[in-house]
Amino acid sequence: MAKMKLTKTVVDKQSEPREARYSIFDTEVTGFALRVFPSGEKSWVLEYKPAPGGKTTPTKRVKIGNAKDVTADQARGEAKRLRALVSLGKDPQAEKVAERAAKTVKELGAEFLASKKGKLKPGSLTHYSDLINRIITPAIGNMKAKSVTAARVRRLHEDWSGTPTQANRILSTLSAMYAYGADHDVVPTGFNPARRIEKFTEQARGDVLKDDQLARLGDALREAETTGIPWDVAEDTDRSRFPKKAEDRVTRVSEHAIAAIRLLLFTGCRLREILHLKWTDVDFERGLLLFPEHKLSRKKGTKAVVLNAPAMQVLTALPRIGKYVVAGASAGTKAEKPRSDLKKPWALVTKRAGLDGTRLHDLRHNYASFGAGAGMGLQIVGKLLGHAQPSTTDRYSHLDADPLRRASNTIATAIAAKMGEAVDTERESNVVPIKGAR
Repeated sequence: MAKMKLTKTVVDKQSEPREARYSIFDTEVTGFALRVFPSGEKSWVLEYKPAPGGKTTPTKRVKIGNAKDVTADQARGEAKRLRALVSLGKDPQAEKVAERAAKTVKELGAEFLASKKGKLKPGSLTHYSDLINRIITPAIGNMKAKSVTAARVRRLHEDWSGTPTQANRILSTLSAMYAYGADHDVVPTGFNPARRIEKFTEQARGDVLKDDQLARLGDALREAETTGIPWDVAEDTDRSRFPKKAEDRVTRVSEHAIAAIRLLLFTGCRLREILHLKWTDVDFERGLLLFPEHKLSRKKGTKAVVLNAPAMQVLTALPRIGKYVVAGASAGTKAEKPRSDLKKPWALVTKRAGLDGTRLHDLRHNYASFGAGAGMGLQIVGKLLGHAQPSTTDRYSHLDADPLRRASNTIATAIAAKMGEAVDTERESNVVPIKGAR
């Protein structure tokens, strides 16, 4: 085992390849050596015995760098630093192995998503998955999760400043990922680079539809389900072999899709609540919609939505095809599934009404705004929208429906009137008895 002061000259002299690798140790720093391989490659290493040391403690070796990239003096300086860590009880080689094994942000994201399966609603899981796979992973996925700084997360957040809501959702998703990582020893306890970054102010979108907008929406809905909405095809541009007559160049929307939009307008419910609503969830006798496993409840429970006159009128006029109120393509079959979305009919109707950019979720905001503007009080409006936490352990015990029904009637009737919908306001009871209905 050769020993000498390691210099550039010593490195350059090791030009003749040998059959086996060999080491030349430095005379100034214990354990510091130049390793020469049969291939001619040369690298700087440090050999040491980690704490507690002694003859029985196996010797470890940590690579400092390649001799063609790191000078002898640079390598010696790093060897001194590493020996100082060893004297303090550290194990550089073990830490290096641990660093290589540390999970990346991409791996943390995949583990986080896997942990949420069966715990989150499909829509929430899809939302998380989209942000992680489409935005977070391409940006910082290859970085070690424990090495991501707040500055790097802030830069990612600012990269999406053009869409403040999206940027804030990215931040929330990252924070949730790191909270999971800390709980499962992926990152140190308390480490969360997304925690203290200030979110952007989000602009409310389309909270309230004006009178003329509601009137146009009502006209478009009635046109879509009756005569149909005309195509955007001019007579002189239709070059098909057998062009259709003008009266046939229309798109009619199914009555179930139109009913779904009206129910969103008149109840303030969420889209999935209406699309997944079953006829067995409609309590005609008490005038309630009953949604099991309400998303805002920590425990399984039932959300009750008061059925007002306009909403009841929609339901009583709607044909029953299958088990779902809003019949989908598979309605009435053994493999029946709820309708997945209302994208096409909503796009068609809003374009016809001149409401491009209005989201279906804006109808929920519209409902709340009408209630607040009519002096219903935020507490009543919140209860109508299901914002209040359940105050009873009885899953079938619901809020007093009478004041809620009056408030709900006022809101939905006002919306229906603006749309030009005919509603029987003379009926004292909002409950319409249906033969055989549950």
